[in-house]
Amino acid sequence: MKFGIIVSRFNNFVTEKLLESALDGLKSHGGEENNIDIVHVPGAFEIPLLAGKMAGSGRYDALICLGAVIRGETPHFDYIAAEVSRGIADAMSQHRIPIAFGVLTTNNVEQAMERAGLKSENKGFEAALTAIEMVNVNREIP
Repeated sequence: MKFGIIVSRFNNFVTEKLLESALDGLKSHGGEENNIDIVHVPGAFEIPLLAGKMAGSGRYDALICLGAVIRGETPHFDYIAAEVSRGIADAMSQHRIPIAFGVLTTNNVEQAMERAGLKSENKGFEAALTAIEMVNVNREIP
């Protein structure tokens, strides 16, 4: 299986933990490092552009999108969270490959850190397992 991972640099104290666990999830389930491409983008808002380009390249069996959008004092959170979700869904629908959603949308830093914590509760690890499962299911249905 060939995977592409798109990870936001914004809130990197969270996203790097998500990435580390996603890689652990892929590798612990037979994924090989040379079959995993990692692309960093400035923030979560930029994830859908690369998701669309990578999905359309035909090089990947699945993508994994990782980011952390943490609520602040302005409505910025609502706009970013909605557009990232919509953009990733559009890329998946348009290109017909699985794209695992590992973009955290939390009310505060503490919630983000909890979701990027232990392996069993890390959303990066969970997104990797989702990607693997969806590749297998996708291959079963012509």
